[in-house]
Amino acid sequence: MSTFLNRLREHFTDVLYICRQELLQVIKDEGVLMFLVVVPLGYPLLYSWIYNNESLHETPVVVVDQSHSALSRQFINDCDASPDVQVKYYASDLDEARSLVSRQLVRGVYLIPSDFATRVNRGEQATVSVYCDMSLMLAYKAVYQTAMVEAGRLGAGMSIKRAGNYTKREDAITAQPLAVDDVAMFNPSGGYGSCVLPAVLMLILQQALALGIGMAAGTARERHRNGQLVPDNDPHYRGAYRIVWGKALCYGMIGAVAAAYLSMAVPAMFSFPQLGTGWPLFWTLLPYTLASVFFGLTVSCLIRYRENVMLLMVFVSVPLLFLTGVSWPQSSIPGYWQGVSWIFPSTFGVRAFIRVNSMGASVSQVLPELRILWIQAAVYLGLACLVYRHQFRLMKKWAQPSTAELASEAATQ
Repeated sequence: MSTFLNRLREHFTDVLYICRQELLQVIKDEGVLMFLVVVPLGYPLLYSWIYNNESLHETPVVVVDQSHSALSRQFINDCDASPDVQVKYYASDLDEARSLVSRQLVRGVYLIPSDFATRVNRGEQATVSVYCDMSLMLAYKAVYQTAMVEAGRLGAGMSIKRAGNYTKREDAITAQPLAVDDVAMFNPSGGYGSCVLPAVLMLILQQALALGIGMAAGTARERHRNGQLVPDNDPHYRGAYRIVWGKALCYGMIGAVAAAYLSMAVPAMFSFPQLGTGWPLFWTLLPYTLASVFFGLTVSCLIRYRENVMLLMVFVSVPLLFLTGVSWPQSSIPGYWQGVSWIFPSTFGVRAFIRVNSMGASVSQVLPELRILWIQAAVYLGLACLVYRHQFRLMKKWAQPSTAELASEAATQ
């Protein structure tokens, strides 16, 4: 029993020693410190400030009014009075309007044909052509939806005039026979930031851990003899499990602080939807942080030079955001790419976090995602241990002198 306790005490001593050494390396290495501390602190603030307005307002448009009627001027004034569109220019023809769009002076064109008022007054269907700059989807949404809303209001007003009603209730029914209540679930403002940024916050956590762990591993390879991940002259580095758990303890503590900051502090600063309570958030972030740490340790074993991890993780950042199913519907992602997305903890971590934090889901409602995160954590833990065990085999091989070296040494003696 005493032997077992001594071995257990020795195991914990080595784990804590390795954790301490890893923390010292993080503090001394400016690159690792930047990815593990500065990036989780600064990037969320930068992205959140950029999208703080949630939606575009006063989007500039140009009007080509070929009707020059009171009705066309009413339509133009209504569009200009809306919060999302600003009529900034008037053009004589469509070619002039296109030149303004090509110079990025406006984001859309409203073309009112010459027979606009005539057709409306005859009770016929009139047409307003809307041309949008599709390079920015938010601008397209503002320009197009404003035209649709104001055209509907104008048409309702004309219907009321022709109906010959006697009461305001009859006018309301004529203008809107079918009432529709538009409720933006889980995103009251209908903003882009509240929709996408919670996913970006969780992706930043994974990428920051992977970048920091990978850069630290690249530094270790450059420093140690024969490109090893661990020093060969330190008695505390004497087991793959001890090394993996020591490093995981170090980066897990850093990841826990970053996860709390990204999941609670940043959304509170910028008033993102927060419906999740403490325990569901905890049980969501725990497996996700562990899976991200062990994923980073596994990936770091492939990094020979510290710069390589930046090229790898930055390259996959945008595809990983698409694969989460936030910026592009999950049902529209091909099956092959959905299979690729299972490799990364961010896929299920982002989905679980959004459902818990933005939609108020309980732990039982995100159990499939949490199970997969725990499986990923276990798989990447095993892979990291296998890689470090392989490192020990290489260390023993390099430590044994070759036959030629022994012969040379004997001849010298």
